[in-house]
Amino acid sequence: MPTVAGAACKAARVSLPLLDWRRRVAALHAAVRATADPEEGWRRWRAGRDELFAGHPQSPLDGAARAGFTGLPVAPYDPALRFEPLVGPAEPLRLEVPTAADGVVPLDRIGAVDLPGVGRLDVWWVALYGGGVFLPLRDGTAGGSTYGGGRYLLDTVKGADLGGDGGRLVVDLNFAYHPSCAYDPRWSCPLAPEGNRVATPVAAGEQLPPGGWYR
Repeated sequence: MPTVAGAACKAARVSLPLLDWRRRVAALHAAVRATADPEEGWRRWRAGRDELFAGHPQSPLDGAARAGFTGLPVAPYDPALRFEPLVGPAEPLRLEVPTAADGVVPLDRIGAVDLPGVGRLDVWWVALYGGGVFLPLRDGTAGGSTYGGGRYLLDTVKGADLGGDGGRLVVDLNFAYHPSCAYDPRWSCPLAPEGNRVATPVAAGEQLPPGGWYR
């Protein structure tokens, strides 16, 4: 029978690498925010994300996938897809989003942003301890060149924060990234709800790897 000490050691082996992953993600986005040139910040983000996927113990890729990993496919940077929209009003709404491993994730709609040429997206607050802004996107490429469940633009609980002030958020579609569950079903993640789905294809950010997912 496992001892209390043994259970604590196992939890530490799981949680401390995850803590390090989150610290590195947060530090990477802090470096992006501190970079004057958005495209240079994007290059740093790409390099940092590839490094985490290639070698970190919390990488969504398993050992076999990491062995042949050469970098996440990402569309070329397009400066026209960087916006600083004002978060406008939206009718309050709470969603209780079930996940496979994390239970129910409560999301409160706190507003919406209008992105020229893309559409209107709901902005959510993750209503757990500490909380954070969550902005997912499921665009017209979903199920084709990108994951069918959509991608994330902002998830400040996890450190994915591009900045903004005065009621505005930096929303750069070049930073659209696949959640970990897109790479391995052992991860759980809330997917884009109805107010974050647009028909417009967004040919920016992380793409589907050639030949399918890394599994």
